[in-house]
Parts: sequence; structure tokens; C-alpha cells
Amino acid sequence: MKNNFNKIKLIVGLGNPIKKYNKTRHNVGIWYIRLLSKYFNVQFTKIKKFSGYKSEIFFLNKKILLFFPDIFMNLNGYSIFSLSKFYNISLHEMLIIHDELDLFPGHIKLKYGYGSNGHNGLKSIICKFKNHTFYKRLSIGIGRPIFRNDISNFVLSKPTINEKKLILKSIYESINLFFF
Repeated sequence: MKNNFNKIKLIVGLGNPIKKYNKTRHNVGIWYIRLLSKYFNVQFTKIKKFSGYKSEIFFLNKKILLFFPDIFMNLNGYSIFSLSKFYNISLHEMLIIHDELDLFPGHIKLKYGYGSNGHNGLKSIICKFKNHTFYKRLSIGIGRPIFRNDISNFVLSKPTINEKKLILKSIYESINLFFF
């Protein structure tokens, strides 16, 4: 699995700012990045010019930046794009971590492809980079609401206790699989 990270220079966790969203399904990308930083015992620093929080780890004898935007999901492409330009990192050298409605809680999928599957955070990134370059993404399952027209409320709500346990378990397992 570690071969999947040979060319990765930046790992981005998607989510929304504002404390009330910290524990919501839409912020599981940030949950992942924060837990990964704990494994590597690194802290995040707020970087205003990138509108986000940055840290770095050393893995496979190279530095990998960790980042999560401090702007709303549908605008995060601006933040990620400015960071990537500063560090000269291409979209195909990133791993984007995000919530996924089409996976059940506790399921994670590593994908190399393009497109957004309707995810507003991914749409923002693709739009800002203005290309259809393949990129790596780690989709963390959050499941779907019962009613299709309730998606916005669903992703911005907290998972049930059981869903949260499944999501966290899948995050821990993937970190152990990918990094240790």
C-alpha cells in the first residue's frame, strides 16, 4: 500500500470551518488529517495566505504536507490551489480526503481518477485547477439520508454514535494500513 504514496506531496482533508461543523459528517476529511497528525505527533499552524492549517510529516524519506482549508467546502479549491502553487505541487501529487455519501459508514475507498461524484468540495478543486487531471482521493463513507432532498442537512449533521464508531474505526485502520 505504501507504493500509493510514492508521488504524494500533499494530503488534504476537506471540511467546513466554524466550530459547529467540527463533528459533522461533512468534516470527516479533517477528522482524518487531524488523526494522522496525532500518529506523527505534529501540530498544525494556521497560514492566513492559504486560508487553512498546514503541517508536515516525513514518510518514506520525504516530506509530505498535511493541509485542511479554513473556508467553506464549496470554496476550498481556492485555498488548495494557492497552497499548491506556492509549493509547486500538481493536482496528481495530492491525496484529497473527503466524505462520501455512496459508501456506508465504516467503508473507505482509495480511488485514482477524475470527477467529483457531486461532491461540492471536489467540484471546487476541479474548477480551480481547470483541468481534468487524474488525482488520488480517499473517500470516507458516511452513508445517505433516507430522503434524497435532505442531503444538505444530513452531511451537516453529526453521525449517530454507531456511525461515528464505524467511521473512526475505518480511519484508524486506513492510517495503519497506509502509513505503518
